[in-house]
Parts: sequence; structure tokens; C-alpha cells
Amino acid sequence: MPTKAEQRERTRVAILEIAARRFAEHGYAGVALEDVVAEAGLTRGALYHHFGSKSGLFRAVVEHAQREVAQAVEVAASGVEAPLDSFLAGCRAFLDASLAPEVRRILLVDGPAVLGWDDWREGDLDTSVRLLDEGVAELAEAGVIGGERLGTVTTMISGALNEVAIANATATDAAGEIDAAIDTLARLLSGLSPKRAP
Repeated sequence: MPTKAEQRERTRVAILEIAARRFAEHGYAGVALEDVVAEAGLTRGALYHHFGSKSGLFRAVVEHAQREVAQAVEVAASGVEAPLDSFLAGCRAFLDASLAPEVRRILLVDGPAVLGWDDWREGDLDTSVRLLDEGVAELAEAGVIGGERLGTVTTMISGALNEVAIANATATDAAGEIDAAIDTLARLLSGLSPKRAP
């Protein structure tokens, strides 16, 4: 028989799953808490107990999605040995994950608007940007790119990947666009290769 803590966690996860699907389908403004609790078979009080408010629920959904995407990136990157190939595999995993409606709408569209840029960015810094920082540092350590201004490199790649992910929402050939983006990123990184003496 599950403990009370286990029951609470199951309830929390069930609410998150329902809310994520509804936020992805209808957007933040189009979701009523009454519909979420009705589908979960809970009271409004139970939802408030776990999340405090609609914005608190949305924040939890965003944080969960950020962790899920980061995990997909880590798994993809860890399966490849060469530093550049590992980095590009992680970037591809981010773009692939962004094709999911809950990621695109919740993380890239409603997330910054509902939470505010600073709060959304803080979560992004703790997940995707942290992994990019680590990957860029590994590229520099391996001599794939120069070791100067790595923070700027990370910022530019992060912005570019987010823009590609948003653009792919309406792309007729999203897979082809991802291939093109990764190829372009590889060529851009080759331009950051440290200059070697002849």
C-alpha cells in the first residue's frame, strides 16, 4: 500500500501531466483550472495544495518540461564519443524535442510571456544553457574551438537553437530544417577553430 508521500507525489504527477497536455493544446489563457481538476478527479483545493495557483501550476509544468528536454539532450550527447559529434547530437536532441507541442508552446511561446523573461531565463540557464556551457567548454578543451569568450558562444548558440525551434512550428519539413540547422552549426563552429601556425 502506497505511503501518503507516494500518494501525494502520484497526485502531483497526474495533475502535471493533465495540465501539460491542456496548456500545450489551448495555451495558458485557454486553460481553466476547473477542467484540470475535473479530469484529474480532484478538488480545486487539492490543486492549490500542490501548486498554489494557476501560475504556480504553469511554472511547475515549465520546469518539468525544461528538465525533460535537458535529460534528452544529455542522453543524446553522452552516447557519442567525439566532442564535436557529441555536442551536435545534443543540439539535435533539443531541436527534436522542441517538435513536441508541449515543449514548443509551453517552453518557447507561453513560458517567457507568462512567467516573465527573467524567471523563464533562470530556468533555461539551469537546464539547457548549463548543458550548452558544458558542451562549449568541452569543445574548447578538445581544441575544436578557441577558448576565448565561451559565454558569448553559448549565448549565440542558445538563441539560434531557440529560434530554429520556434520556426519549426510552422515548417513543412521540420526534420529537413533540423538537418540544415545542425549542418550550419557545424560549419559555424569550424570557423571558431583556433588558428594554427603554419
